[in-house]
Amino acid sequence: MLEHGGNLTLAAAQYNIPLADWLDLSTGINPNGYPLPEIPPAIWQRLPLDDDGLIEAACAYFGSRAALPTAGSQAAIQILPRLRPPCKVAMPSLMYKEHAHAWQYCGHQISIFTDLDDDIVNSADVVLLCNPNNPTAGRFSPADLLHLHSRLQQRGSWLVVDEAFMDATPENSIAQHTHLEGLFVLRSLGKFFGLAGARVGFLLASPQWLSKAQEILGPWSLSGPSRFVAAQALSDFTWQQNTRMQLSASSLRLAALLSESGLTPHAGTALFQYAPLKDAELRQQQLAKQGIWVRYFPEACALRFGLPTENGWCKLESALKSL
Repeated sequence: MLEHGGNLTLAAAQYNIPLADWLDLSTGINPNGYPLPEIPPAIWQRLPLDDDGLIEAACAYFGSRAALPTAGSQAAIQILPRLRPPCKVAMPSLMYKEHAHAWQYCGHQISIFTDLDDDIVNSADVVLLCNPNNPTAGRFSPADLLHLHSRLQQRGSWLVVDEAFMDATPENSIAQHTHLEGLFVLRSLGKFFGLAGARVGFLLASPQWLSKAQEILGPWSLSGPSRFVAAQALSDFTWQQNTRMQLSASSLRLAALLSESGLTPHAGTALFQYAPLKDAELRQQQLAKQGIWVRYFPEACALRFGLPTENGWCKLESALKSL
């Protein structure tokens, strides 16, 4: 199993700072997540229901014709490689590592590309992308992705797009096109909605593939309380609109703060800023000594900064000034 770099518990032990005293910017999760509704007691006392309105709420929110709830997008990542025999899979060099790990585990051959017109892409059976990319924040336009899918579909190949960080910019999603054969989109309620602990994600694809994935998952892949909260969050249009504006403003504030401190981001999303730095590891250590934990990517010599809580901005600004 892969070890994820945002492990705050290990950092707390390493730097001898109590867990409660840390400002954790390593995750890219909305620090002001969806306000939890009161959960009716009966939901705790019965098995989850498939006809509780969750799938309808998801399809309306994503603009898709079908949706399969999963225990976070991680569950979908692990299911997809099992839906076809070992084949050639292409992905960017720096992307969420669980994708490559899951496909390699199932016997698929991974190749790395730098451009969508690369020969590796043209010969792949499956192309994996994150959009926006995690961690670099790179983006692909819907038009480019649909053109790529059309090329792949002609030879029976797949396009898999992880849209875990898409919710702040839904106009760039291709979820509404997932009825097309060979197009798979993964979504999550962990980032924008700040509900990572609920473990709610969705696989969006044509019904025939969702049925096959459901057979692998088995029944009750989500708990009843998680389904209830997810349905509420996906249907709360006012909260979503307000949150998009708030996150956009906070992201711009974070980018400006980092730039003023000489840590100018290369790119960012509404939920994080990505900064390649020659001394990235040193900067991570300096911040850690002050109880601020950011994600370090040694393969790119870069840091990823998530958004602080409202009372964490002053702590971050003070720490950055001391670098």
